[in-house]
Amino acid sequence: MKRLLIIGTAVLMSCAGTPSQTSSDMQKSGELLVSETQGGPDTAGFVIIKNEQQFRNSIKGSFGLIDLKKEPSVNYPKFPKNKKVVLYNMGNFRSGSHRVTAIKSVSVKNNILYVEIPAEPSGGMEIQVLSNPWFIFTVPSDYQFTSVELKYSN
Repeated sequence: MKRLLIIGTAVLMSCAGTPSQTSSDMQKSGELLVSETQGGPDTAGFVIIKNEQQFRNSIKGSFGLIDLKKEPSVNYPKFPKNKKVVLYNMGNFRSGSHRVTAIKSVSVKNNILYVEIPAEPSGGMEIQVLSNPWFIFTVPSDYQFTSVELKYSN
């Protein structure tokens, strides 16, 4: 009886130690909403956009249209209501084209959001331009993360 109690306790303890966030091991696709080659800050980082007004301001600010009194003729994508919207600034690049054209998959592991994007040739040294690319994408609303990492794949 004592041995059965110990085994039962061990089973319960092993179940309690397992993380309950099942999405951390799942891969789902993210949706790319906006991608630009200019307009981001010099350092890489991300911001979770909470509402449509913040979403529109992020897009307008990148085009230099924030001070216009009337609504500019920018075609805004719809703000998704049941997903998290993430603005990711890629940082500063000295050459090449670093615009994100697609998102292959997104996954969360150890509170890190991994975003898999296609590895495209950047143009090398042929394009000598400073750029600060950024993009806005969605992830499932149940994803919990504290940092974002890009993974390039073929």
